[in-house]
Amino acid sequence: MSDSLIVLVTVVVLASVSIFLFAMLARSIMAERRSSRLRKTWANFALSITFAILFLATWASQAVAEWGVYRAEQQAHNEPTVISDYLVQFGQSTLENWQSEFLQLFSFVVLSAMLIHHGSAESKDSDDRMEQKIDQIAKRLDEMESRLPNKR
Repeated sequence: MSDSLIVLVTVVVLASVSIFLFAMLARSIMAERRSSRLRKTWANFALSITFAILFLATWASQAVAEWGVYRAEQQAHNEPTVISDYLVQFGQSTLENWQSEFLQLFSFVVLSAMLIHHGSAESKDSDDRMEQKIDQIAKRLDEMESRLPNKR
């Protein structure tokens, strides 16, 4: 595979994934604002927006830090700094990070949907426990209501 094709694939994948995720975030915010008739974006979606900003800030910081490491390594070996080589190195480290994080998140979502950890908010047993508690409350209310004298 040629160097230019490697750089192109790396840049296209990084850009495509980033654009897709941010577009889905924006789409989700707009849909929720319409369906719930929310006016204030920041007040209602600050968590998602903050995480998006943190993602961009840390990704940019990673790019700067990695450029420094790449440049130092190139200078130590008396080799030129080539932006395309750096982009491939940066893309590789970014995709390795993303792959491990997506795998971790995916496995957490799938396993928590299938398995139980008693008392965990993510576990499917919490819904069953909630339904039992609601049934107990309803039963007590019915009992209390049956003891009250009839008011006519």
